[in-house]
Parts: sequence; structure tokens; C-alpha cells
Amino acid sequence: MRDGGVTVKSSTMSSSPRRRPQGSGYWSDASVFLWSWLRSPGATGAVLPSSQYLASAMAQVVTRYETPTVAELGPGTGALTTGIQRVLPPGGRHLAVELNPGFAQRLVARFPEVEVVNDSAAALGRVLKERGIERVDAVVSGLPFTAFPVALQRDVLDAVVASVDPDNGVFTTFNYVGAYSMPAAQRFRVLLRRRFAEVMISRPVLRNIPPAYVLTARKVRGDT
Repeated sequence: MRDGGVTVKSSTMSSSPRRRPQGSGYWSDASVFLWSWLRSPGATGAVLPSSQYLASAMAQVVTRYETPTVAELGPGTGALTTGIQRVLPPGGRHLAVELNPGFAQRLVARFPEVEVVNDSAAALGRVLKERGIERVDAVVSGLPFTAFPVALQRDVLDAVVASVDPDNGVFTTFNYVGAYSMPAAQRFRVLLRRRFAEVMISRPVLRNIPPAYVLTARKVRGDT
């Protein structure tokens, strides 16, 4: 594994229409995801990637900006990455921070427009600083927060708060419907509301395995 915020691939954003990467597909990604989970369930956290419907619902936060800088956390095999790329306006910048080096290499091959960084989401502030970025407009997270210990939940959320525009920025993630009432999920939402003044929870996205809620947070609290 390569440490220290290694940029696996970086390229200038193209203004040409963004298309679904060649050789991609949900069930192809699912087999890769499942194999990774079987090898290291604690590291992968989820058995299947997000569906295009969940990815689309989460990526909508990007469309409110003219030329946004977007940080994606835990892109995995690229489901959310695809959703973001489909709606990212020309001139937008998209960084994807992925801890799993195998997933990172796969993302490089599929998304030449995206700056893929092999690092921890908790290191987001450093990752941005190394690339001359002070704040981002949006953070879109595919991380399985309910599978994280409380210390890691705090570390990642603190990194998000320090990196997103405090007034006009947005953070979005998800909770699986079946896990919504679990202590870890409740604890995560408490931590989220302590850091953001506005937290909205969507209706469940049923066309996902398993169904999930989209959580959207805005307006960083000044006392965090």
C-alpha cells in the first residue's frame, strides 16, 4: 500500500461530455466489492457498491455550483464517482480519496478526469493543502460510517468540517435503512448535527441494495 497522500492519477478537467466508463457495470463492480469485503470486511465496510439511483441522489448537491471543487470520500469501485461525473459542470474539479490501493488503481483506469488520491479520508485537510486547495464546495461520502468506531467517525467528520466552505458548502452521505436505528448510526447523526446547523434526511432510496437514506448537511457550526 502506498501512504502519504499519493496521487495515483491527476489530470486537467475536460469540458467534453462525461460518459460512463468503459468496462464498468454494477454487477462487475459488485463482484470486486464482495471479494474485497470477504478478504477484509473491516476495511471495506460494505458488501455491495451503491446503485446508480443512490449515487444520482447524492450527486445532486453538486449541481447548485457553477464550477465546484468536489471531494469524494471512499469512492470504492466508482459508483458515486460516476454519479458525480455525470453532473459535474465544465470546469469543476473532482478529487477522490480512496484508502484501498486496489480500488484506487481501478478508479484511475476508469476516470482519467478525476484526481485519485490513495489516502485516508481523515487526512482530507492535508490532501487538499498539498494540492493548493483551501476549501471545497462539496464533500460526497461513500464511507460506511456506521461500521466505524466513534473515534474514526469524529476524525473524518472533523476533517470534513475543516475542509468544506463553512457557509455555502455541503456534505452528503448515507445511512442504510436497516441500520438507521443502530447505536452506531444514531451516534453518527448526533456527531453530524453537532457540526452542522442544517441536516436533512431524504426519503429512502429503495432502488439500492440495501435501501438507504441520503443525509445532507450544510452550515458548519461555529462552535465545533
